[in-house]
Amino acid sequence: MKPDYKNWMPIQMIIGFLVGAIIFFILSLIFKENILVINQGWNGILFVIFLVLTIIMALICLYMYMLYRAFDYNGGRKLSKDIIEKTAKFSRVVEDGKVLDIGCGSGALTIAVAKENPKSYVIGLDRWGKEYASFNKKLCENNAKIEGVSARTEFIEGNAVKLPFKDGSFDAIVSNYCIHNIPSRDRQKILLEALRTLKKGGTFALHDIYSRGKYGDMDGFVDKLKSKGYEKVELIDTTDKFMKKREASLYFLNGSGILYGKK
Repeated sequence: MKPDYKNWMPIQMIIGFLVGAIIFFILSLIFKENILVINQGWNGILFVIFLVLTIIMALICLYMYMLYRAFDYNGGRKLSKDIIEKTAKFSRVVEDGKVLDIGCGSGALTIAVAKENPKSYVIGLDRWGKEYASFNKKLCENNAKIEGVSARTEFIEGNAVKLPFKDGSFDAIVSNYCIHNIPSRDRQKILLEALRTLKKGGTFALHDIYSRGKYGDMDGFVDKLKSKGYEKVELIDTTDKFMKKREASLYFLNGSGILYGKK
């Protein structure tokens, strides 16, 4: 039995755009054949409008399907699998260390970190919102059981903006493409909330899309952490390490990097 890590591109979104394209195509045919007569002069205009909408929806649907194929864990490229496994290799956990994975989704990174650090205990946290309805706690637990790490993993519901943990609770913190999805004017504040739960001497590997539009001045943030006494902090560009440059551009992953260091 294989684990089911789902797909970063929800199939429901692809189906939604496909249905939309079909509906607009049918409407364009209706007006083209003058079956629905509101005003003869408008039929041609409405036909063009609905035909253009059909093409737009169809192109979006095709692009989303391309993303789905690229991110599929069982597909040919397996891009999401590559990214998860490479992120997990940045986790450096002391023996019997406790790790937090923020935004665990289907449990992929939580499980990969547990396998990478066989004496660790990893907690995966997620709010499992309705936009990713197929991701849930039960799915994570089933995947962990299949992968043989259920005894060293735990999955809980929570919000990355206000983590339900005391200061210095973890020996390591990891995350993958989570925080940029949180609506916020100050995502650096969310990073600081994550680091609040890290023990002195603990390590962090937070992989995300660190574009200026999403995070602001990250070079300044790195300097800020260093001024606070963090032993090592660096923002590593992963667009040529976790993937190819052209893939980063094609799949809207430009700005991908891993905020890595030690508190």
